[in-house]
Amino acid sequence: MADGILVGKGEARAVLIRPDMANRHGLVAGATGTGKTVTLQRLAERFSHIGVPVFVADVKGDLAGISQAGGGNAKVAERVAEMDLAADEGFAYAPCPVTCWDLYGEQGHPVRTTISEMGPLLLARLLELNDVQEGVLNICFRVADDNGLLLLDLKDLRAMLNHVAENAASLKTTFGNVSPASVGAIQRRLLTLEQQGGDLLFGEPALDLGDLMRRNAAGHGMVNVLAADKLIQSPQLYATFLLWLLSELFEQLPELGDPAKPELVFFFDEAHLLFDDAPKVLIDKVEQVVRLIRSKGVGVYFVTQNPMDVPDEVLGQLGNRVQHALRAYTPKDQRAVRAAAQTFRQNPDLDTEGAITALGVGEALASTLDEDGIPGVVERIKVAPPGSRLGPITTSERQTLLATSPVAGVYEQTIDRASAYETLKLMADQAALAAEATAAESRPERTRGGHRGNRQTPLEAFAASAMRALGTQLGRQLARGALGSLLGGPRRR
Repeated sequence: MADGILVGKGEARAVLIRPDMANRHGLVAGATGTGKTVTLQRLAERFSHIGVPVFVADVKGDLAGISQAGGGNAKVAERVAEMDLAADEGFAYAPCPVTCWDLYGEQGHPVRTTISEMGPLLLARLLELNDVQEGVLNICFRVADDNGLLLLDLKDLRAMLNHVAENAASLKTTFGNVSPASVGAIQRRLLTLEQQGGDLLFGEPALDLGDLMRRNAAGHGMVNVLAADKLIQSPQLYATFLLWLLSELFEQLPELGDPAKPELVFFFDEAHLLFDDAPKVLIDKVEQVVRLIRSKGVGVYFVTQNPMDVPDEVLGQLGNRVQHALRAYTPKDQRAVRAAAQTFRQNPDLDTEGAITALGVGEALASTLDEDGIPGVVERIKVAPPGSRLGPITTSERQTLLATSPVAGVYEQTIDRASAYETLKLMADQAALAAEATAAESRPERTRGGHRGNRQTPLEAFAASAMRALGTQLGRQLARGALGSLLGGPRRR
């Protein structure tokens, strides 16, 4: 199958994803236990094999098996023989090159970004702020920008919030009212985020996107596996992190048009978490990113239980589709089955709606784009199995992956350089010195001859020190959040 990635075979024909159409995005859907994870692993493995780097979240803890050769699974061997894969596509049990990542730094290399790169829109979504609180957060970012204060981690943001609250009266005429209640509410949300481990996401060294787009010596794309079995317990953190990563790819990658194959394929598992209770402005931006990132050479594949989990504006952008079985126990389930069937180009020889509820494990309905970008008619197929291991890896196997990783040692040690927290603390300390100096001025010392000496007073020393400290800060501007340019504001670096 040299002309595409084999998804599976039906009675009429095989279904393949053309590499030059893989950046037109896709959907893998189906109820729990119907084979979505195996299909995801199959697609990730074959993309890697043709030289395309892949990013995938390991929500259940078993996708890391893609790093080990398969074999010893009777069901896989039976499917390989049934589909004649060895003769048809040179099927072999083999591993993929894998880099393990983990926001918590426990099962992979730590993943970090900065507060300023996350930006106020995504941060407000992560903290579940209301409109008033989001406005206060925007003021914090603007004041930080105007004063050259770097927002890198949570302590920087806390310090900035306190600074804005203390100077609310002087900021009111420019930015509007900043209520102590709103600042307090944001601080409480930051505390909750920290208790969920979200503080580990913010800091330096920040993730270099180039490290996600590596290939090994054989030319196979690196499969970046994010350990998400713990992260998924904080759904907002999980969804916001993946959206940030997607938006950073959109922001930083150059325009490529329609490449012969993608530069990266991004699998967004548990995609419904991205859209649950999301404000319309955020959904609009997701739709815009998905629509435009295609020309950056990035294919985005949403993985979820039901196609109705994805808004129509986004669903309409997904050209390659694999639909596993859905259950129709309730009227709502029946409507979902009907809607899923209607998203396919109909096959006159197939009852699509009836087939969706009758699919077995490892079976699916599939439709992919042809050379002209036109969806093919839906086919009922048996999904081809991956040649890598199905299931989790051992602790020793994971340690070997980490030790031999191309980024081993790059992200493990945190860096805490001077930023808003340190600068504002310095200013507060110097203000305290200035107050002491003012008090001393009211009781001037006399020299032995009854005259003041010509040495520098404490107030003069404070003024000179403050000017030197502020001078090093002038002109520096914060990097704006990844979706900032889409919101119409300048992205300054």
